[in-house]
Amino acid sequence: MSAEQVFSPRIKPGEPMPEIIFNGPAGRLEGRYQPSKQKNAPIAIVLHPHPQFGGTMNNQIVYQLFYMFQKRGFTTLRFNFRSIGRSQGEFDHGAGELSDAASALDWVQSMHPDSKSCWVAGYSFGSWIGMQLLMRRPEIEGFMSIAPQPNTYDFSFLAPCPSSGLIINGDLDKVAPEKDVNTLVDKLKAQKGILITHKTVPGANHFFSGQVDTLMAECEDYLDRRLNGELTPEPAAKRIR
Repeated sequence: MSAEQVFSPRIKPGEPMPEIIFNGPAGRLEGRYQPSKQKNAPIAIVLHPHPQFGGTMNNQIVYQLFYMFQKRGFTTLRFNFRSIGRSQGEFDHGAGELSDAASALDWVQSMHPDSKSCWVAGYSFGSWIGMQLLMRRPEIEGFMSIAPQPNTYDFSFLAPCPSSGLIINGDLDKVAPEKDVNTLVDKLKAQKGILITHKTVPGANHFFSGQVDTLMAECEDYLDRRLNGELTPEPAAKRIR
């Protein structure tokens, strides 16, 4: 079954589309997709936590990020990595999941050829995949990395990080200790041509238990400021694409 067979042309941009199936590198991938009413609207891809530790596209934080972008006019997609839900394939320790994310972006771009820019938001494991995708796709102009785990995953590929973005974590996160996140942030902030915004949610653990509203308020504020032209380097310092 191809994505074109599942996508119904009767669905108008801006109307809810509860489910999409598209072809990935290891078989079909299941997602939730909301096209913007504007043909040239930016795209947002939202990536979920670790598939082997309960992560799915229906994670509360992933869900909230999806609708945050949708409400601001983005064409938005969240999907299940291989082996989760109706997505086919087996867990591939990150390499295959990165290919899944690239295929997801390819699919959205094929549906929206007039869209020239993209954002990627990832939570936990999804933030590691999202940052790798960022390195491979120059059209990604902004990112949100929620509770990244530099103590578990290697982020040294961000040399240099090509786009400005938000890194946000909780100060009580035992899965990704604050000191490790701070070390990653310091390395990225030393790079020229980008602006890394770092926020710490007081009292929040890795799951932002009881703090999801605070997390989302920070993400919404960051996105709104970026869309307003703030929190980016001076034009002379911007990377030439």
